[in-house]
Amino acid sequence: MFKIAKANAAAPLMPGSLDYNNHNHDMLAQFSVSESWIGDFSTGVIRLGEWSAMLHGLSAQECGLLSLVRCYDAKDRNHILQLFEQAATLSSSFCFSTTIVMPNGLRQPLFCMGESNGLEEKYSGSMVGVFIFPRFKLEGAGQIASRQ
Repeated sequence: MFKIAKANAAAPLMPGSLDYNNHNHDMLAQFSVSESWIGDFSTGVIRLGEWSAMLHGLSAQECGLLSLVRCYDAKDRNHILQLFEQAATLSSSFCFSTTIVMPNGLRQPLFCMGESNGLEEKYSGSMVGVFIFPRFKLEGAGQIASRQ
């Protein structure tokens, strides 16, 4: 799944939709590990959280886009790079899902949702998003993300 939309095309928030009572953080934590990330267009640097860097096989929490997608399923890489390229040229919302293929052969599913903004001037703007790593086993693989 690879989706991109103009930033203003997102569904409007319903009254009360951001109330704390409408969020089920415990349920989300039971089924996944989630972590935010941010990308700066002026430097090309993407800043990840600790879990995201580790699950992407990176030794540092800052990286470039090519370093980030290197561990993704080979059949998805070009689509994801195109999605990021589109988001870097037009303020938009986007999402994708893929699988991280680890050096030991284990496979970790990944969902990503994000948005880009501030693209009025060339080489400016940023992206923000969240990675969601489901806590389930893929066929033939051990569980990667465990609950802390």
